[in-house]
Amino acid sequence: MKKWQKTLVNQNHTLLETMKIIDDSSLQFAVVVDEEQHLLGTVTDGDIRRGILRGEGLDVKITSIMNPNPITAKSGQRYHKYKQLMKSKMLKQLPIVDEDNRIINILFADNIETTLNKNTVVLMLGGLGTRLRPLTNDTPKPMLRVGNKPILETIIEGFKQYGYTNFIFSVNYKKEVIQDYFQNGEAFDVTIEYIEEDKKMGTAGALSLLKKRPTKPFFVMNGDLLTQINFDQLMQFHMNHNSIATMCVREYEYQIPYGVIEIDGTDLVTIREKPIHRSFVNAGIYVLNPEVFNYIPHNEYYDMPTLFEQLIDKNKKTSVFPIHEYWLDIGRMDDFNKANDNYCKKK
Repeated sequence: MKKWQKTLVNQNHTLLETMKIIDDSSLQFAVVVDEEQHLLGTVTDGDIRRGILRGEGLDVKITSIMNPNPITAKSGQRYHKYKQLMKSKMLKQLPIVDEDNRIINILFADNIETTLNKNTVVLMLGGLGTRLRPLTNDTPKPMLRVGNKPILETIIEGFKQYGYTNFIFSVNYKKEVIQDYFQNGEAFDVTIEYIEEDKKMGTAGALSLLKKRPTKPFFVMNGDLLTQINFDQLMQFHMNHNSIATMCVREYEYQIPYGVIEIDGTDLVTIREKPIHRSFVNAGIYVLNPEVFNYIPHNEYYDMPTLFEQLIDKNKKTSVFPIHEYWLDIGRMDDFNKANDNYCKKK
């Protein structure tokens, strides 16, 4: 159970029961909800004291004590907006609700910064996007728009919803388009640093250019992917398995369009008509421990599969994380059109 969930109080709770919940949570705050988690009001230590001074008994329903019109904020906003609201209204707590006024989070002034995960996200954005020409003649592939925003902005939002806001962009082709749009990330409520490839480096080789190496496990992801993966689950999986490196994989199936013949010498054994083969393929998303830098050559081309092969040869523990969520590699025109079709259907 998350810390803020301990503050939830049912509308039928009494004042005494609510006081116990507030004391147990040590947060001096409670949120009153109905059975479907709709926010009905909030209760602070001050509300309780004022109720007692009015002569309310300890067995009274908490709905007669609560503040029925608390200040709230809608989900999906940038963290600096929440912080500005809390500062301007001098709020110690800020309930976050969805479009149906269901409580989905509570931000506390004394630890709002700690809600952000400190793990770094390295995005590989240097590809030429040759197979998407002429769309990429003047625009790098990660800046192509799917729906109403660049692919790269959607990727950032995907990490942000799990609290990952520290980004490093590895750029090359049309880098100024990316840098002019995102700059240092402040407008997107993230921090962005850049490393610039002056030659083709590969997904692992570019890591050797980092000015400051991460001290915690970090993400590496290709900049042309759209996915709804839970990055928190991925990071937790990596850490639980004590791996030096984790690769996300996707099941891929293909059908042989002919009857497959199995033989023994000159004898025909079986005929399998148009069999379907299933394999796991690299999904272009990784979690790596800082230790991997010991195995990456400096300023040389080095791809991620080669790094994993070397780690395996050195008997280092590596893991795979199967993705069952939405995932699409936008490498070809058909994929790009499919991504936009998916976006329209989602809308």
